[in-house]
Amino acid sequence: MLAGVSLTGVVSGETEPLNLVLPTVNDALFRGGGAEFYQYIERDYKGEKSTPWEGGQYGFVRNPIETAAGIVYTRFHEGIDIRPLQRDASGEPLDSVRAIAAGVVVHTNPVPGYSNYGKYVVVEHRWDGCNYYSLYGHLSAITVRAGQRVQQRDQLGVMGHTGEGLNQARAHVHLELNLMLSRQFEAWHDTLFKNDPNHHGRYNGINLMGLDIARLYLALRKQPSLTIPEFLAEEETFYRVTIPASRHFDLLKFYPWLLAQKTEAAPVSWEVSFNRAGVPLKIEPSAKPVSEPQLSYVKKSSVDPSYLTRDQVTGRGESAHLTDSGKRLMRLLIFPD
Repeated sequence: MLAGVSLTGVVSGETEPLNLVLPTVNDALFRGGGAEFYQYIERDYKGEKSTPWEGGQYGFVRNPIETAAGIVYTRFHEGIDIRPLQRDASGEPLDSVRAIAAGVVVHTNPVPGYSNYGKYVVVEHRWDGCNYYSLYGHLSAITVRAGQRVQQRDQLGVMGHTGEGLNQARAHVHLELNLMLSRQFEAWHDTLFKNDPNHHGRYNGINLMGLDIARLYLALRKQPSLTIPEFLAEEETFYRVTIPASRHFDLLKFYPWLLAQKTEAAPVSWEVSFNRAGVPLKIEPSAKPVSEPQLSYVKKSSVDPSYLTRDQVTGRGESAHLTDSGKRLMRLLIFPD
């Protein structure tokens, strides 16, 4: 990728500071009001039904299972679900959904059935020379078009409950802030998922890795000069994968700050560190020859790591390895090699 050129082909030489606002008027996050900020989920665990607002948070907050180490939440939620503050007489949400920062609209999905996100919008932002992507899901209406430049707080749409499994009572906006894995995503998807049409190009959720945006909002309140590399430097490495060197390794081109150390000679392979959520944290040159992605480290745990890594890693000790799902996703990083 050429410096100063975004994936949309729009020249974006200016670099905006990392200054984020919330996408709706609901600001209870900053007052510690979890139940007032996050939309609840409906849970039925061992016959006991509940509506925990905690399920609207980012992270492993859904689908509890009982293990020898206690209850583990296995389903990962890649964003945050913000509840509405305004409804009309029939109960429909009225909250406007606005851009959290200046950027370019790169994708709109007007057909709810095409995605679990329902109607959604993706905006590309540029901070410190790199592109990041905010996603706004479950909208009832979209008020922007792809290619449109937006300023912070410009309206993108109206909150709704489009998408699988939602109803009017649980209307919310699902918000993510993502890194992109590869510009080869469409070819990878067409090769591996021939019977599953991709309606979203490279802005498919599989290709966008969401960081903990609620924690980022709170961290920026304390340290307004914080950058995303500094923010992610605080994350724990949960597993590492060694991948063959490839000219298609876009992740390093997109986010050169991931490179932990410079190397003069071309490496034989790369070792990529990930947190539990699968967000890349660091890239290091490696001298280990590999013909396909291989797990090189996973944090010790009494719980099978498949429950802790979105089913990317399984097994323990010497038997730990990438799952089939993990191998497919790691192959995306170097596809088509």
